[in-house]
Amino acid sequence: MDKQSIERINFLSRLAKTRELTPEESEERAELRMKYLAAFRQSFRNQLDATKVQYPDGTRLNLKDANKKK
Repeated sequence: MDKQSIERINFLSRLAKTRELTPEESEERAELRMKYLAAFRQSFRNQLDATKVQYPDGTRLNLKDANKKK
């Protein structure tokens, strides 16, 4: 998600604290939030997929495969 979209979400959130948002602004904020959460989840998923677990015997497995070794 680009910085401009995050700034817009923040602006709309600050605006909502001072006055009620118009239906268009509320819809825009909801849409931007959904896109932000989707990007966050994907980034976190990529980080977990790249995580490796190293065992005392020196073997290294991807995090998702580490539970299968038990």
